[in-house]
Amino acid sequence: MSAVPSTLHPSADIVIDRPRWPVRTVLGITLLGLLALFALLGPWLVGASPVVQDLRNTLAPPSAQHWLGTDVLGRSALARLAHAAQLSLGMALLAAVSAAVPGTLLGVAAAWRGGRTERALLMLSDSVLAIPGLLLVLLIAALAPGALWALYAGLSAALWVEYFRLSRAVARPVLAGDAVQASRLLGFGRGYVLRRHLLPALAPTLGTLLAFTTSQAVLALAALGFVGVGMQPPTPELGLMMTEAMPYYEEAPWLIAAPTALLVWLVAAMMLLNPDRETA
Repeated sequence: MSAVPSTLHPSADIVIDRPRWPVRTVLGITLLGLLALFALLGPWLVGASPVVQDLRNTLAPPSAQHWLGTDVLGRSALARLAHAAQLSLGMALLAAVSAAVPGTLLGVAAAWRGGRTERALLMLSDSVLAIPGLLLVLLIAALAPGALWALYAGLSAALWVEYFRLSRAVARPVLAGDAVQASRLLGFGRGYVLRRHLLPALAPTLGTLLAFTTSQAVLALAALGFVGVGMQPPTPELGLMMTEAMPYYEEAPWLIAAPTALLVWLVAAMMLLNPDRETA
């Protein structure tokens, strides 16, 4: 009698298909991670103060002592760049997260309640959108020129509308879908619907929007600093550093190149975090 082939070990023919992140997402995370390390550890590793002046060593070229040279007041350009990266990235992320929480909650509330609540929130969001973002930041920052809290409040006030519109647009079809209706018929409460249906639908899009709004906040801070209405000297800030280096771009081009390159790097890293979605 011939032996019966054994089928007790099917695992040898099974190939586990693990999900892979898109290359651009990995690249964006890598670039952002390097910038985060520079922002967190740079001020400590450099050791030099970003505000201490050395008028005997102004506009010094890059050297072993000062890797990016010194500015017109003899301050270490690398030290100022590290502190500026920490300030810009930290404040932009804080403002984006602060805008995401109320914006998302209001968007879900508008989609959930509908009626007068939705119309009132839409009127409020349209009123905010009617004002250019930078102008809104300027109006709030005028309450305390150069103050960190005023810029933070202005950025958050300008960004929350993005989260409101996106979360409302995502939540409406989810709440009207068959899955949510079935959950309600089975007696599940709002907390279950929120955890089981809304959060999984909102998380990917909100993560992408967080990257975009953070980069928008970085650009807004740099733009305000560049025109002299954001951070005030001697605070190290990317836009302010570019303004201070502009008159000396022929004598010391590295001074304006360094903050410009860091700003481009930061925004590019944020944009790369938008994951590729393969279509069938």
